[in-house]
Amino acid sequence: MSDLFDTPGKPQPAAPRPLADRLRPRNLAEVIGQSHVLGPDGPLGAMLAAHSLSSLILWGPPGVGKTTVARLLADQSDLAFVQISAIFTGVPDLRKVFESAKIRRQNGQGTLLFVDEIHRFNKAQQDGFLPYMEDGTILLVGATTENPSFELNAALLSRAQVIVLERLNLTDLERLAQRAEKEINRALPLTGDAREALIEMADGDGRALLNLIEQIAAWKLDKPLDRAQLSTRLMRRASKYDKSGEEHYNLISALHKSVRGSDPDAALYWFARMLEGGEDPRFLARRITRMAVEDIGLADPQAQQICLESWNTYERLGSPEGELALAQALVYLALAPKSNAVYTAYKAARASARETGSHPPPLHIRNAPTKLMKDIGYGAGYAYDHDAEDSFSGQNYFPDGMKRPIYYNPPERGFERDLKKRIDYFVKLRAKRNDP
Repeated sequence: MSDLFDTPGKPQPAAPRPLADRLRPRNLAEVIGQSHVLGPDGPLGAMLAAHSLSSLILWGPPGVGKTTVARLLADQSDLAFVQISAIFTGVPDLRKVFESAKIRRQNGQGTLLFVDEIHRFNKAQQDGFLPYMEDGTILLVGATTENPSFELNAALLSRAQVIVLERLNLTDLERLAQRAEKEINRALPLTGDAREALIEMADGDGRALLNLIEQIAAWKLDKPLDRAQLSTRLMRRASKYDKSGEEHYNLISALHKSVRGSDPDAALYWFARMLEGGEDPRFLARRITRMAVEDIGLADPQAQQICLESWNTYERLGSPEGELALAQALVYLALAPKSNAVYTAYKAARASARETGSHPPPLHIRNAPTKLMKDIGYGAGYAYDHDAEDSFSGQNYFPDGMKRPIYYNPPERGFERDLKKRIDYFVKLRAKRNDP
């Protein structure tokens, strides 16, 4: 009869450890990727070589080794490693951590305090670290997936160096897969094409890759799976995209710059990335229209109307059919002639308006609805352009005494080539009309 309860003193089997835990590097040399910061010429490599480690903020996407690097830095610096998460730690918990660090310091050992998701702490909680960082009670290593310049206090950032960790590339992920195969003592039952698909599914996240490999290792298979079979068994990792965070702005910037750079394929790629991430197509319609106004301008006057029509088509059709209309507008913009001449002219005019905002219009173009206004000269001497030769009087329309500026300078591209001819024509006529 088997025991219902564990027998005291009887050896118990070790609890299974996740593959990601079993493969955690034991020293910095075993870390895959991040050579730009860990190498001899990298910031962390240089700090360790000089035995002068400072407080750090490790910024990077999930699964790139932030926790591992922090733990190994503590080992290599002979510091006690203490790990907390900003999600589960309150002010009383922080006080206990700081008190323990004080006692440890009195006993001759420093503390590396690793704070995961440090951006989750509010301003007051972040300020609470400052005195303990300044007096050496703790060496702070914070980890964040969010842009520190947006999420962390300036005071905290001024006392810590920001280290940017990058998503793992395909070569890094392949090395990690090989290390996992060595650990499980067998090759993954995948064809070459399926193996590539597996690496792609991880999307730069080492932890995600090891979790996928652990699933595959548990399957009992008669023959290797191909790409299609693997895709039916595994869900592709969701793309990293936050509609209100930095990634949102990174992708819309990439989309806008691809259009400005006349690359329709890149524009379609970033457009698709945002849609796959759940972006509202109406936001994209608005931004696409803005591109027409800002970067195409009068080089192609049709561009703005095409964007508005595509937006209207989306509103009538909805998703997913309406998104094709937005894609068509996007391709049109990418291939249209580019000009920011009106955009530049508008900004220059606004700047001038701020500087000369108290200057009144000249009397001859002021409105004169009353007899008094007419008597004091409002409208006097105004030349009605339709009555002038060539329908152009050449009168001055800027404030008296203001040097005539030039804001709009169209390039010789697209439709603005014709506009430039018109401007040159009127410049000559104006000089002729005002020649004494």
